[in-house]
Amino acid sequence: MSDQRPPLPPFTLETAVEKVRLAEDGWNSRDPARVALAYTVDSFWRNRAEFVQGREAIVGFLTRKWQRELDYRLIKELWSFGENRIAVRFAYEWHDDSGNWFRSYGNENWEFDENGLMRRRFASINDTPIRESDRRYHWPLGRRPDEHPGLSDLGF
Repeated sequence: MSDQRPPLPPFTLETAVEKVRLAEDGWNSRDPARVALAYTVDSFWRNRAEFVQGREAIVGFLTRKWQRELDYRLIKELWSFGENRIAVRFAYEWHDDSGNWFRSYGNENWEFDENGLMRRRFASINDTPIRESDRRYHWPLGRRPDEHPGLSDLGF
């Protein structure tokens, strides 16, 4: 396994957009072990009010998350970028085990090491209940198809 996760910093507009899409694709896999490999071994997260450190803790966090957030589908969009940092906004849709649907909106700030691994992630997220008929993400579970609208196209 390579210790690098291209694209590497310093980011350009093109490589920042690519990095965001790769992160979206990973999270849409809903595979905690796969997702955790994009982070440094000692990566530090703040996700809502929860603090997580290290790949093992990331795997545990994501396992719990996707046991709760069923039929999870995510879209991320680049907001801003600099040398080794990227800011994104995102929205995802999911339902609980009672069939109640939600759209979760948020922002993330990411910091990468020289190998393109994320060493810090700060996420602020709000959940909004929606009717199933208000869902906008209807692709099969997994990677969002290239032709599916992004956040701005959907008006989010």
